[in-house]
Amino acid sequence: MPVASAEKFNVEQEIKISSSRQAADLKNKIFSYIDNVIISQGTLTIHAELVQVITQENSDSKIYIAKGSPATFEQTLQDGSPINLQANEIRYEPSMNTVVISGNALLSQEGSKVSGSKITYNFATEYVNAESLENAKVETVLQPKNKTELPIKSKDKQE
Repeated sequence: MPVASAEKFNVEQEIKISSSRQAADLKNKIFSYIDNVIISQGTLTIHAELVQVITQENSDSKIYIAKGSPATFEQTLQDGSPINLQANEIRYEPSMNTVVISGNALLSQEGSKVSGSKITYNFATEYVNAESLENAKVETVLQPKNKTELPIKSKDKQE
């Protein structure tokens, strides 16, 4: 499966969050966005039923935890193609350039797909790690080479 590097996360661009309801735990710096949540920043879009934004202690770094049936994460890559991730839970850490999806996890790009119980994707290193539960397998569907350009960097967990 090809994986091209994602556009820089546009960290200097504003983050837009819309939802039906919002709640905040100001003391613990946890902001919750509930029902019909859409987060966008540059070419990045997250759709979920619930998103919690947690500000890391002693820094401005944030962790986004999105939950849904499924929650989705879309990012446009440098070559203009989209990478799509979906799962029951998405954990996005912009400061680490990583997204971890778990629970019916699916990563798709240009028709190729990787599915498992947990998939970690690092946008900076273009590294994909897919894992499965003990009695399940990671599944990969690759499109023919003439439809793809770049190889994937992947490591499957063997149990």
